[in-house]
Amino acid sequence: MKPFRRETGVLAPMPRSNVDTDQIIPKQFLKRIERTGFGPALFFDWRYDGDGAEWADFVLNREPFRQASVLVGGRNFGCGSSREHAVWALQDFGFRAVIAPSFADIFRGNSGKAGLLTVALPEAACAQLADMAEEAPGLNVTVDLEACEVVAGGQSWSFEVDAFTRHCLLEGLDDIALTLRHEADITAFEARRPIWFPDSRRSLVAP
Repeated sequence: MKPFRRETGVLAPMPRSNVDTDQIIPKQFLKRIERTGFGPALFFDWRYDGDGAEWADFVLNREPFRQASVLVGGRNFGCGSSREHAVWALQDFGFRAVIAPSFADIFRGNSGKAGLLTVALPEAACAQLADMAEEAPGLNVTVDLEACEVVAGGQSWSFEVDAFTRHCLLEGLDDIALTLRHEADITAFEARRPIWFPDSRRSLVAP
């Protein structure tokens, strides 16, 4: 997982409440088993018409928002199903952080485990950031996880992240990497484990 310390990039405004995971990545795109390749399908029903042509007025179809790396949304962002693909689609498009007044719990958890930072700011602050991005397209925002601060347009807002998630994001540790930090202990345990214990490394099915 790519560590997250500080991201400075274009801010894209999407001040909609209750943006659900089925809108972030519709169900017909969940057949892939890789974590990549979902970017073109991000917000598919909002980005394209029935013939696959882009809606010119959708924010991510407009420059410079196509290049955005930080998204500011509305309340309850990421509600709906628990699909991890929603996080992967946002990342594959190029987003490294999402700012909103609140997030669905499962979406927030999936984001932290995949390296996407979710930043909860007061609703007034999110509305102000969205207005700033609309009024000055191409506005750069800095999301600093080390300082727990968002900076844009000469203003700053502090945010909180639980200590464990912050540590994992700063160090780039997903669940596998966390487990591998104990690789020496696991190897030592396997070496002294009684031979009659089940061994997951060997097939239990006779050849």
